[in-house]
Amino acid sequence: MQFVKKIGEEAKKVSDKVEAKMEKIVHKGRPKGLSVGEPAADGERTYLIGGNWKCNGTMASVAELVKTFNDAGPIPANVDVAICAPYIHLGVVLSTLRADIAIGAQNSGLSEKMGAYTGEICASQLVDAGVEWVIIGHSERREGFGMAGEDEELCAKKLKVALDAGLKVMFAIGEKKEERESGVTMDVCAKQLEPAAELLSEEDWANVAIAYEPVWAIGTGLTATPEMAQETHKSIRDWVAENVSAEVAKAVRIQYGGSMKGANAKELLAQPDIDGGLIGGASLKADFFNVINGVL
Repeated sequence: MQFVKKIGEEAKKVSDKVEAKMEKIVHKGRPKGLSVGEPAADGERTYLIGGNWKCNGTMASVAELVKTFNDAGPIPANVDVAICAPYIHLGVVLSTLRADIAIGAQNSGLSEKMGAYTGEICASQLVDAGVEWVIIGHSERREGFGMAGEDEELCAKKLKVALDAGLKVMFAIGEKKEERESGVTMDVCAKQLEPAAELLSEEDWANVAIAYEPVWAIGTGLTATPEMAQETHKSIRDWVAENVSAEVAKAVRIQYGGSMKGANAKELLAQPDIDGGLIGGASLKADFFNVINGVL
């Protein structure tokens, strides 16, 4: 319990740091939002629902979606919510999206400092802008899209750089369809986690959520059954217990990222080792709040 308390203290330090930055730049008119219910009890994990907008959205469509979310009613007090927007839309959401939804980016660079890295975004720049979260290791970036993908070691190094800069990280892992069918799901997940476990201190894990994304279920409409997802989440938590520590395993949040939407969120979120979701398509619609309310 002492370690879990320390985890909470470390997370609060980062949150306070980002909040101080945000106060300087966020428009005064940003709605505060509403909360309902009770926070997670001591020793329980707070859910984390992240929205990944990927490479989507125009200025007009983002403004409309922000209005939809701002008018969507209260967020349960035992849920943290974050929207990871494309870089070009970060300024808009930082100044207009309700303040009880944290703002995240979808990637950050390997460089620890700003410099001659054309086209790159440094983690410290994101913190300076008021961004709180970042996604590292998403399968689309690991695989690559018309370019070389990011391997396990690179993802782990970027994770560490982002944490050291003061960001919280949704660290994505997961297997392809043929790997699932071959029975090597946990081997794949372990291979993706191992470099991170070597680089991170126990304190670092206070600001990491593991996003388990079965690649075969991303954007396909296919979804693991709640029982399948729970089995893998439990295996991931067991791996963390064995390779990091039991305390970190108990505290770390593991999100499910395989086509979660309002229609299936409640069953998935009811599983004991599923602590939230990393939501793609549904985060671009009003249905995102059905996912959030799936914890009720």
